[in-house]
Amino acid sequence: METPSVIGSIKRIETNLDGVLLLEPRVFGDDRGFFLECYNERAFAEIGIRERFVQDNHSYSERNVIRGLHYQIAQPQGKLVRVVTGEILDVCLDLRRSSPTLGKWQSFSISGENKRMLWIPSGFAHGFRVVSENAHVLYKATTFYSPSDERTVAWNDAQLKIDWKLDGQPVISAKDQRGVSFEDSEKFD
Repeated sequence: METPSVIGSIKRIETNLDGVLLLEPRVFGDDRGFFLECYNERAFAEIGIRERFVQDNHSYSERNVIRGLHYQIAQPQGKLVRVVTGEILDVCLDLRRSSPTLGKWQSFSISGENKRMLWIPSGFAHGFRVVSENAHVLYKATTFYSPSDERTVAWNDAQLKIDWKLDGQPVISAKDQRGVSFEDSEKFD
């Protein structure tokens, strides 16, 4: 379900997951290239994202790398995800017991070309697969990284049936291979 509304310089698109938003910034282009505003505190507040960001992260990965599904249990993170170059299939999984979409997931194509961003509020596990030859993924986080609070839901959990749209063998870290099932994962209230 994509219900767009444009506020200021950002188009806000509702998704099937409660609280997750797909965002399209206004892009100004000419024969020199383009300009876009990827974050503006006032503009984000106008579309309902009022969280404070405390950390920026940059991830580089090659085709078919899957990262995730990650979350922090005691210090949950909201994330604003964008891709500078390349393309990813971004996946969000709702882990909030009080949510009508608990246990549901949705995937989104985010790329340097479409310039879309994804707002993932705290209470979700998050991961992505690199679709292009490689990708540079940037994301802002609302709390600091806390290794002792990090948890991983298995990317290939049979109950979830996430379609990663693989076109080859996935590349998974040893840590992510130890992810637990959705059923056994720690959840949020």
